[in-house]
Amino acid sequence: MNRWVRGGGAVVVTALAAAGLAACGSGGSGDSGDGSANSLDLMVAAYSDNTKGEWQQIIKDFQAKNPKIKVNLAVESWDDINNVITTRVQSQKPPDILNIDAYAAYATEGLLYPAKEVTSPELMSDFEPSFAKNATIGDTQWGLPFIASARALFYNKDLFKKAGISEPPTTWAELEADAKKIKDAGAIGYGMPLGAEEAQGESAIWFYGAGGGYGDAKKLTIDTPENVEGATEMQKIIDSGVTEPNAGATNRDPLLNVFIQGQIGMQVSLPQTVVQIKAKNPKLNYGIAPIPTKDGSPFTLGVADHFMAFKSKVDKRPAMKAFFDYFYSAPVYTKWVGAEGFLPVTKSGVAQMGSNEDIKPFLDLLPDAEFYPASAPKWPVAQDALRSQMGTIAQGADPAELLAQIQAKVGQ
Repeated sequence: MNRWVRGGGAVVVTALAAAGLAACGSGGSGDSGDGSANSLDLMVAAYSDNTKGEWQQIIKDFQAKNPKIKVNLAVESWDDINNVITTRVQSQKPPDILNIDAYAAYATEGLLYPAKEVTSPELMSDFEPSFAKNATIGDTQWGLPFIASARALFYNKDLFKKAGISEPPTTWAELEADAKKIKDAGAIGYGMPLGAEEAQGESAIWFYGAGGGYGDAKKLTIDTPENVEGATEMQKIIDSGVTEPNAGATNRDPLLNVFIQGQIGMQVSLPQTVVQIKAKNPKLNYGIAPIPTKDGSPFTLGVADHFMAFKSKVDKRPAMKAFFDYFYSAPVYTKWVGAEGFLPVTKSGVAQMGSNEDIKPFLDLLPDAEFYPASAPKWPVAQDALRSQMGTIAQGADPAELLAQIQAKVGQ
């Protein structure tokens, strides 16, 4: 989620670790170990500098309880993991278990086990229904929801007070007015990151906020009138001068650091931002509010990354089932989710973390969440095009023509 995720985008994330980090156990490059039914090759994405160490501890504890099963870990950055897994699949050497945002292409190519074949019935029923649906194509759930995130508006209370603003905006018109007041008071009014890191995420905020979106598993919709309206609003805000300079090339994470330093009035971000603020500037006086939309109707962008289990010549499903049942047990799973600053995707995880004040505002937003169409096989194509091209609206590209070009790449 280069993300929440990515995610995934998955979407969504401070993916700061270098590619190809040293592995835990044998098979350090991520290649399958001895090929036995009890040797699992696990490839995961780096969500933070701590991801590798957290996974090493989980694997150590799992192997202590399951001494016959060996887990070989490979950690890849979000910048590189898509290329790495593509090469592995083309070489017919995929990992046994992969953590990434989009699963649909591998499912439609017949490379994955259905989720129910690598999990217990108890775990399958523990997934929150909305996330299970997002991991399903037709009647078959292929992905295992891994972590989730939701977006919200972070705002600087001190800058609001200085600009004479009493409440966070709920509509685009209010956001425009507030951003101008903050700019006039000497700060950046609204942070709009449209660089290649995650332009599809920022764009989604405005597309869905206009009543549009990216479509569904059957059809991706990029150049709809609603999306054009959202992109036009983005361009209007940029052209008004209230965003950071060079918004079309600015990535989310560097811009978020500027917000944490207290120099931006408003920016849409993720639950792990709370963790980052505590670490980098705990004195920041900030608030969290729902994302402003065209008419003020509630909305949040939900992002869910997934696990997927690749088929292999040797039947490793029993070992996979043991691993997944261990990882998703509430004590293990919620510790990982909490450390990385995400939202749980299991009922037991929500029950255990529901009182956590850091993530409660985001859990409250999930009923109004819209998700990327991760079950659409061509979503990765659309996502890459959005990442590479949406920033051009800051250089004057016509929104309608731009979205038509991206739609043509998708071919639907």
